[in-house]
This record gives sequence, structure tokens and C-alpha cells, in this order.
Amino acid sequence: MPDYGRLLEFGVSIEPLANPPDYAARVAKAADRAGLDLVGIQDHPYQRRFLDTWTLISTLVPVTESVRFFPDVANLPLRPPAMLAKAAASLDVISGGRVEVGLGAGTFWDAVVGMGGPRRSPGEAVRSTEEAMEVMQLVWSGERSLRFDGEFYSLKGMRPGPPPAHDVGIWVGAYGPRMLGLIGRKADGWVPSLGYAPPERLPEMHKKIDEGAAQARRDPSEIKRVYNVSGNIGAEGQGLLESPVEKWIETLTGFVLEDGMDSFVYWPGVDHERQTELFAHEVVPGVREAVARARGAALHS
Repeated sequence: MPDYGRLLEFGVSIEPLANPPDYAARVAKAADRAGLDLVGIQDHPYQRRFLDTWTLISTLVPVTESVRFFPDVANLPLRPPAMLAKAAASLDVISGGRVEVGLGAGTFWDAVVGMGGPRRSPGEAVRSTEEAMEVMQLVWSGERSLRFDGEFYSLKGMRPGPPPAHDVGIWVGAYGPRMLGLIGRKADGWVPSLGYAPPERLPEMHKKIDEGAAQARRDPSEIKRVYNVSGNIGAEGQGLLESPVEKWIETLTGFVLEDGMDSFVYWPGVDHERQTELFAHEVVPGVREAVARARGAALHS
């Protein structure tokens, strides 16, 4: 699997825990101070222990300066795309261009239905996600009056605004071949998790994305590939990323150079603030250096 040569980015995953209520702010501030690029926050509104993701992000923007936020990933069946686009644009304006959108077709259908959302078949999930991306891009397009007549969504003269402060990326979390093809055709990025997309599965998944990109006459390197990874930095353990700094650097560098990923969002298992700092100050520089060195050597070989 090739290295797509994209700019590397690094971030941290924050659970939207309601208790303690200051938890997310503490970790987001640690990520911001440490110079990380991204904060991803999962979106499971039906989870009783979780705060609402968009409300939470809106409280984290004012207490940080440079880190960018994205729902990792937004629950589309419970968030109509026109409103999702409006919310993202609003936060992007407030934050000065620090919001992206992770988008998910939905999984825990009983819980979705329990909140009044639809239950969708795999085919419906793909088609509704494609429509949602089209609707969101329309809302951000700057057109004065919007009309859209789809199977799942419609716009009947919506007047959008304000426009986002920057070109907001739509990064889709998905694993099936049809969704991967859709990402290649229309999305700005892909957000898989290590537990569902282990390294040995990445080649076939990249291939589906790249085939979709080819159908749309897109360069596959246009598509950002963000890996959600979990573990702990420290003593050697049982998991792939239960390991010392040096092993983390080696593993993430391999994910870039051999497995085609370019960005990493770290979900620490314990001691989240300290692990965030270790990741930013010790792992990230090592990966950046190793990748730059390998890419430089490849250019001169």
C-alpha cells in the first residue's frame, strides 16, 4: 500500500462524559497547549453518560486557541444534514475556522430508533449519506436559495448562511465496500478506527476508496485518511499500542509509509491529560521526523 504523501496531523479523542463535567475541557486544553492539530469527539446521543457532542464542542472552542474540532463521527440519522451543516458553519465562524465534520451513517439502530430516528438498511445508509453530503455542500456553497429533492432529504428554498470560515472537510467513518467507494467519489476524508479496520484490512479498504476516486476522476491523494487509535504509552502490554514511546513511533510511522494513513487521533486508555502530553511531545515529533526522513530518502533514491 503506498504512502499517499499527505501532510501528517495528530489529535486526541475525548469521550463526551457528563461526569466529571470539566473532563473534556481539561483534555482539550492539554491538547491545545501541546500543539496537537485535532480533537475528535464521538457522537452517541442515546448514551446516558454522554453530553451532546455539538453542545460540548461549542464550550471547548472558547477555552482553546488553535486545535481543530470534529465529531468523530456525527450520527447522521439523528442529525438532519441541513441543520448539521448550519451548526458546523456556525461553530467554524465562531472558532475562526477550527471545525471539520466527521460523518457516520449510523450503527446502533435500536438506540437510534429509541430517540425517534429512522432504522436504515445498509443500502439506505449509503444512499442517505451520499444525499447528506450533497445537502451539506449546498448549504456551504454560498448560493442564495437552495432546492434539493432526494429520497431522504429535501430543501425547499432554504436561504443558507453564514458561510463557514474555511472549507470544512467532510470525513466519513465507514468500513463497507459501498461506503468506501462513496468516500472515494465524494468525501474529503476517511475516519476508520483501528479496532474495526486493523492494518491487515487497510489495503483492501484503500483500494475501494481509490477505485471510487478513479470513477470520479479524483486523485486518491486528495482524500485525508484519519486513523482512530487507542492504547497507552508506557510499559509493553498485550495490545498493538500498549507500548513504550519508541514502539509507538515505529508503529505509527509504519501506518503512514506502509499502510497509507496520514493522520492519527489517539484515545488514551488511562490518565488522559498525561497521555495526551506524552503523545504530543514524544510520539508526534518522532513520527514526523521518521516519515520526513523516509520520504526524503525516497525522493533521492
